[in-house]
Amino acid sequence: MALVKTSKIWMDGTMVDWDDAKIHVCAHVVHYGSSVFEGMRCYKTPEGAAVFRLEPHVRRLYDSAKIYRMDIPHSQAAFNEAALETVRVNKLDECYIRPVVYRGYSELGVNPFPNPVNAFIAVWKWGKYLGAEALENGVDVCVSSWNRIGPNTLPALSKCGANYMNSQLIKMEALKNGYSEGIALDVAGYVSEGSGENLFIVRNGDLITPPLGASVLPGITRDCVITLAADLGMRVVEQVIPREMLYIADEVFFTGSAAEITPIRSIDKIQIGQGKRGPVTQKLQERFFGILDCEVEDTHNWLTFVYKKTAAR
Repeated sequence: MALVKTSKIWMDGTMVDWDDAKIHVCAHVVHYGSSVFEGMRCYKTPEGAAVFRLEPHVRRLYDSAKIYRMDIPHSQAAFNEAALETVRVNKLDECYIRPVVYRGYSELGVNPFPNPVNAFIAVWKWGKYLGAEALENGVDVCVSSWNRIGPNTLPALSKCGANYMNSQLIKMEALKNGYSEGIALDVAGYVSEGSGENLFIVRNGDLITPPLGASVLPGITRDCVITLAADLGMRVVEQVIPREMLYIADEVFFTGSAAEITPIRSIDKIQIGQGKRGPVTQKLQERFFGILDCEVEDTHNWLTFVYKKTAAR
């Protein structure tokens, strides 16, 4: 999907015209991948534009930066407000929000400390990540030949730009072989996640997902699904998942801020369940999108409205 530019990008506290939002070619991030980032959605709801799980996303951004010893020169509260203001300035009622913290321009070399820590927030219109029809019909995926990064190599709990070179290998291989997405295994051969999504399987009514120790990013939507499943009385188990469990699962689905809750209809050309969205996935989708449509009460306070609500619904 082509990136359609908007009007302004927030850069280190200043709103900059889209075309003027630039960094130097010798910025440390360009040469060494020294960035951490987030991706979150602002939804058009009946009560106005609302960012989904703003504070947990920004908290994870700061956690990612802390792991890489990057001191962000803005408070989390200020960053929250900057995200909301960027949506307001661009006059959007729904969009994707991309905050990035990166090492800027000063010196080159593996040592990152002499370089400043900079930040920006860009927003743009972005549709369904794996296609609008995928939410109902599901997608065809493969198990990738590329493993996820091993423990004590690169920190999987940090949403770091450098980690996504691994994701690109997984995604490119899948696309070149005719699939929508790839599923990576961890270094022990157990199921980890997609190139940019967490993963759940359904087996005998139980919801099973890999633990964080399986080189898994602590996904915000993953956390939502675990919470919603508990609300609905479903049993959720975090455990290592052998590859072959994917093939005999009743249902499999991806979760992510971009992918939302997307069912998987086949893996390695093996049909999953009935080859379409299953009842558990559908029930979770209905609850998830019900909150976004303000049809289900937001009891967990997941929505942050861009403009203050003028009246209770």
